[in-house]
Amino acid sequence: MTLYCGCREMNRRSFLRTSGAVAILAATDVAGSESTAHAAALTQQARDALTPGEVISRMLAGNERFAAGNQKPRDFLAEQRASAAGQYPAAIALTCVDSRAPVEVICDLGIGDAFNARVAGNIVNDDILGSMEFACMVAGAKLVLVMGHTACGAVKGAIDDVVLGNLTGLVAKIRPAIRETAYKGQRTSANPEFVDQVARTNVTMAVKQIRERSPILREMETSGKIKVVGSMYDLATAKVTLV
Repeated sequence: MTLYCGCREMNRRSFLRTSGAVAILAATDVAGSESTAHAAALTQQARDALTPGEVISRMLAGNERFAAGNQKPRDFLAEQRASAAGQYPAAIALTCVDSRAPVEVICDLGIGDAFNARVAGNIVNDDILGSMEFACMVAGAKLVLVMGHTACGAVKGAIDDVVLGNLTGLVAKIRPAIRETAYKGQRTSANPEFVDQVARTNVTMAVKQIRERSPILREMETSGKIKVVGSMYDLATAKVTLV
């Protein structure tokens, strides 16, 4: 009987010690999670230490991970909490509204890593330019990335001379890229190769327009503070390539 009571007492003490250890570990995990959350978003120090070229390399590396199915494990809620008090994005991307081409996903970026200006056909307008100037001159972004994509519906609409409300004026901004695209094959929206060639030309023209229409961004690029680059995203391969 005494032995039984002793064992019961020992089990009780063991349980209390174990419970205490679990409590300590739980508290440590919470603190660790909080520390992780604070480190989850890009900090100003980390962003400012990057060169424009390094920002490009990181985005392309992220795309390689995405295309291979090896994205980084992310806690988006931790990133949200870490960036709630301030943001230090390294880039601003001008991309199409196409639902299949979200730059944050296809370049394996987190919350707070990049600004994203989206408009059908990734066209340049005054509001987009103002947003880019804010992102780079005010917020400190190092890269302006224009990203077009294959099988772009806005490009097809421009080739087909679509007339539809406000879309009419939007696709008109893409038509110069059609004229600038040297292509000897079938120049219709039914030809995927031609559509993609026009989309590529549209990207290079957008990069040129950014430099021409924004003295602020042009000066920042000339002084090496930022880079303005164009790219294409292939919907079939999930790959981003610079143009």
